[in-house]
Amino acid sequence: MRAEPPRRYRTLGRSVRLFRSFLVEQTEPDRFYGELADDTVRLVEDHEPLGGATVADVGSGQPAFPRAFTAAGARYVGLDLDRAALHPLPGRAGAVQARGERLPLADGSVDVAVSSNLMEHVTTPGEVGAEMLRVVRPGGLVVISYTSWASPWGGHETSPWHWLGGDYAARRYEAHHGHPPKNRYGVTMHPTRVGDGLRWARGRSDARVLEASPRYHPDWARGVVHLPLVREVLTWNLLLVLRRR
Repeated sequence: MRAEPPRRYRTLGRSVRLFRSFLVEQTEPDRFYGELADDTVRLVEDHEPLGGATVADVGSGQPAFPRAFTAAGARYVGLDLDRAALHPLPGRAGAVQARGERLPLADGSVDVAVSSNLMEHVTTPGEVGAEMLRVVRPGGLVVISYTSWASPWGGHETSPWHWLGGDYAARRYEAHHGHPPKNRYGVTMHPTRVGDGLRWARGRSDARVLEASPRYHPDWARGVVHLPLVREVLTWNLLLVLRRR
């Protein structure tokens, strides 16, 4: 276990690199998700070594994640509600179709549970987080990151028009592109908030919060999560790291 995450990794250069990759999500998805998966592995390894660890990735969806985690020496289990998202996986990885609110895993059966950009797509993110804590062993790690609705990318492909309302943004997107957006407001995308995530994490009696920070920002911007209202816009993507008691 590591008491404090090393800070040299989260540089301005890393933030710029991720942002540039982020801009080509639609046109170069392999690049975007590959860099995101590698970054997720690094964020986990800041707190917990992955060699020999069993990792449950809740809302997996992208083949880059099992590749990155197995390359780091982990045994990987991807869980996703969408069967089409469960791709063929490398040898030390498996996939299970499941809801995040009802994970088909035994209590304390994994070392690390990860959820990257899932919580804005479920109606009860607190229930998913509670399930992740349930399946992690005592002393294990839960790593959650999600996009804040009020951030510049809160509406995903309908951004920045989501600031004028999710339904309006969806209508505008369809009128402009000739087809509805992939993420439908109120159906597969919901307004998540930084403050809600912080309250949920700090209110858990079964876990200790190791980190609450803006995921893609450099180290010196960590304090933005402590600024009410401002944090909803500037945090962009909230990273929560919890250690199971």
